[in-house]
Amino acid sequence: RICGDDETIPRSRIVKFSDSAALVLSVAFVLFAGCRQEQSADTAPSSEIGPESPEVDAGADSPLEPRDTTAADADPAAAGSLPTRVTLTDPSLTLGIPGAGPLTTDQIRSWLATDGVHDILEVELPQGLAQAAQSITGLEENPLTRAKIELGRQLYFDPRLSADGTISCATCHDPDHGYAAETQFGVGIDNQTGTRNSPVAYNRILSGPQFWDGRAASLEEQAKGPIENPIEMGNTHDVAVETVANIEGYALQFDAIFGPDSVNIDNVAAAIASFERVIVTGPSPYDYYAALKPFLDLGADELDDLRVNDVELYERYEILRAAHEANPLSESAIRGLELFFSEKANCTACHAGANFTDEKYHNLGVGMDAEEPDQGRAAVTGEEKDIGAFKTPTVRNVELTAPYMHDGSQKTLEEVVEWYAKGGHPNPHLSEKMKKLDLSEQDKADLVAFMKGLSGPFPEVETARLPE
Repeated sequence: RICGDDETIPRSRIVKFSDSAALVLSVAFVLFAGCRQEQSADTAPSSEIGPESPEVDAGADSPLEPRDTTAADADPAAAGSLPTRVTLTDPSLTLGIPGAGPLTTDQIRSWLATDGVHDILEVELPQGLAQAAQSITGLEENPLTRAKIELGRQLYFDPRLSADGTISCATCHDPDHGYAAETQFGVGIDNQTGTRNSPVAYNRILSGPQFWDGRAASLEEQAKGPIENPIEMGNTHDVAVETVANIEGYALQFDAIFGPDSVNIDNVAAAIASFERVIVTGPSPYDYYAALKPFLDLGADELDDLRVNDVELYERYEILRAAHEANPLSESAIRGLELFFSEKANCTACHAGANFTDEKYHNLGVGMDAEEPDQGRAAVTGEEKDIGAFKTPTVRNVELTAPYMHDGSQKTLEEVVEWYAKGGHPNPHLSEKMKKLDLSEQDKADLVAFMKGLSGPFPEVETARLPE
């Protein structure tokens, strides 16, 4: 079974082909019909291709991409009533209020009066991530609206939230650096540095607890922390709130979104979290390859039979093939894919699910040879088993987010693979999943190639336009 419901394959789709071809095409047909298997991130993938059966949207516009809601959305005034069902890569969510130059109060008033900006959105994840829809987190408590997302975008990029006006959320979670930072540790006010690498700020809609140690129970709680951290933004919540409230453009938006006199730290955090939840990774070469893979398993005669006997399905095959050719997964990456999902490399022991993370905490031995090792998750739970354990990061777009590990100690993906190959650093709390790996140099290169093949586009984001 591929789906969680009772949808079956019409027999007419099967009887024309050999048994092996029928099985593959049965899978393909269900996928093309829009049937989805949603797999928990806590469950290791069962497919040799990837963490779930490939998602292919069967909409009329294209079987490859989620429904396009962007054509009219770039300018709300031209769009009329804005759609409430959107895919999270839709740039109309993140390109800001239409216009150029400083964001004026007149533009903000016009935006807030636009039909649809206050409607609660029904969101879909893009191809690749869509299989993780059941893991979407936080929307019941903090529903998404276009107005709230836009307010959060402004606050995310606004350094006025910091004590001296120099540090914003984007300082350590910069879209130009994969929503992370190039530095080993986060750099805050007065060039102070922390002791951990900046975690990524994308695909957070699929994650509950935040930070390397999971100390923030939600994305909203996480958003509050850096503002008052003395070595990050160095501010207080009261002063940050006062600063925001005294900017007319912000006050207008808070009143319209949250109600009168609603500029407070909880609503600041709710807005920032809303923006962060719509920053997700788009389809990668791996995702296009995984969608095409059922057809690649067919022989030439079977494909020819398909061309003759099922024109619709064959046309979809050609579209999938063209998409893969435009976004190719290299032969090295394909070998790396097989390794990644094999017991030999055992990567999916932790990097499982559509977002390639189990959202759990593991001691990999990183930094455990220090005189006073970072306690990691144990500092939150107080449990000895959590000493030196840190949250598994996503492998999607990982090539953009160097350096790696919680302490930024590994500068390249090659170093990361070497660390796993040697089994980490021995210590009393080393994860039982960490074992020496029998990998050749070619194996290691192939794993790196596969991880790079997991890179997909981020949504286009306006970073500069903030309220005057």
